[in-house]
Amino acid sequence: MHPNPLFRSEDQDLLDRLVSEVSFGMVFLTTPDGPRVAHAPMLTYGTDDIRFHLARGNALTKHLDGARALITVNGPDGYVSPRWYDNRDTVPTWDYAALVLEGTVERLSDDNLETLLHDVITTFEGRIEGEPWLASESSERVWSGLFKGITGFSLKVEERRPTFKLSQKKNPVERARIAAGVEAYGNAGLAHWMREFEA
Repeated sequence: MHPNPLFRSEDQDLLDRLVSEVSFGMVFLTTPDGPRVAHAPMLTYGTDDIRFHLARGNALTKHLDGARALITVNGPDGYVSPRWYDNRDTVPTWDYAALVLEGTVERLSDDNLETLLHDVITTFEGRIEGEPWLASESSERVWSGLFKGITGFSLKVEERRPTFKLSQKKNPVERARIAAGVEAYGNAGLAHWMREFEA
């Protein structure tokens, strides 16, 4: 979390929206073999329950159940040029939206893992235009092979550490110019969050 309190938020809806929009994060844990990280798609189930799955062979899988872990969800980020400032006698910066979630991890039952897989498919197929792919299109052999190769987990969120560093130190006119600049530079996602997160 950035040390400047200006870049924090206690808005639970905003934090949940970041997780839902990104739907992908990094799971961190210190294992007997040292610190490890895994990347995984993830969904929220209520305010304090983040669910994900990992390959059974992942370095974290055998250590997560019952452990205290971190998940980071990184939203859009990007370079901010002084050319968009009122005063160009300064230095560039990097704006970003990110959330660190800390809590205890529990292994999911097979039934809950099955639900998670169907929810993941429904969620992401729903974001693509056209006729969705359905889990029922997988043969029993393919689906059961997938199921045997993964483990599902739930992180029960106990702490949230957000950072929304989105040029809040600048005046509204400058912020609008920065958002337009990063959007023109090809970063519409960052511009969107700058406009959404008003200081």
